[in-house]
Amino acid sequence: MIDVESYSTDRQAQWNDFVAKAKQGTFLFDRRYMDYHSDRFSDHSLMVSRKGRLVALLPANVSGDTLYTHQGLTYGGLITDRQATAQTVCEVLTAVDERLRAEGLRRVVYKPVPHIYHLLPAEEDVFALALRCHARLVERDASAVIPLDCRLPFTESRRSGLRKALAAGVTIEASSDVDAFWAILAGNLASKYGATPVHTAQEMTLLMSRFPQQIKLYMAYSADREPLGGTVVYLTQRVVHTQYISASPEGKRCGALDLLFHRLINETTWQQSYFDFGTSALPGGNELNEQLIFQKQGFGGRTVCYDWYEYEL
Repeated sequence: MIDVESYSTDRQAQWNDFVAKAKQGTFLFDRRYMDYHSDRFSDHSLMVSRKGRLVALLPANVSGDTLYTHQGLTYGGLITDRQATAQTVCEVLTAVDERLRAEGLRRVVYKPVPHIYHLLPAEEDVFALALRCHARLVERDASAVIPLDCRLPFTESRRSGLRKALAAGVTIEASSDVDAFWAILAGNLASKYGATPVHTAQEMTLLMSRFPQQIKLYMAYSADREPLGGTVVYLTQRVVHTQYISASPEGKRCGALDLLFHRLINETTWQQSYFDFGTSALPGGNELNEQLIFQKQGFGGRTVCYDWYEYEL
C-alpha cells in the first residue's frame, strides 16, 4: 500500500503544493529554495504515497552510502499531511528504509523539524525513529527561542547596549543592502572562525527575490548612515528565525544589535508565535558557543533543541 518514488523536477509543482499544506512545512522545503544549491548536493528526495495518495515527502541527499535529511537545510525529516498518524508514519519510514536498503545505502542521518515550526503536533517521525529504526541521538544543538506572547525582559547587559545605541543615534530599518551586510558578516566569520557564510551574497539576493515575504534583512545604521550590523530573518508561519546576525566593531561598541533586537522583539507586531535566534554551536558542532548563546539569552531566549539522529539500515 506504500509506494516510495524519487523526486524529479517535473513534479516540482506537486511537491511545493504538498509542502504548503503540510503540518510541518516551511518555505525551506519549497524546491525554489532547496534547489538554489543543487550543484553542491546529490539530491535523493523521496515522495511517498499510500493507496495512491501522496502522504509524505522526504527532502534528502546522498553522500557515499549515507542518506541525509538534508545537509543543505537547517532541519529536515519527513514532511507529512495533516492526516498523518503515528501508525502511518511508522509504515512510511519502514517503506523508505526498505527502498534505501535495496539501493545499497547503509546509514541515515535524520534531522527532524523542531516542534516550534509545527502547525499541528508532528513528532510521529521522532516516535518512529525510536520504535522502528532504533535510531540514536548523535547531536543536539541549543537554539535560543523567545515565545512572543510570554517575553522575558532583557538582561542589564543588553539594556546597557540599548541605551548606548539610542544615545549614539543608531537607526534601524528594513534594507535590501545585502552586500553591505555580507561584508560585515564575512569579515567576522573569517576573523573569528576562519569560516565563510553558508550562503554567498549573490545567493541570498536570489533567495530574497524568490521569497520576498519570507526573507527579510534588517540593518542598523550610525547617525551618518554607516552600516553597523544587521540580521537576516526567515519568516515561517510559526517562527521568526534569525538566519544570520553580525555587527561591525563600531556596531558592537555602540550596542547596535541590542537596539535592533529590541525593535524586532518588543516593538514589531509579528503574526508568528516564536522568535528563534538559531543554534549556538561552534563550527563542527557538539560544542556550545557560550559567548554567542549568552548574548541570545540576554534578549530573553531559552533553549529549544535541534536534534540529529542516526541509524543503520
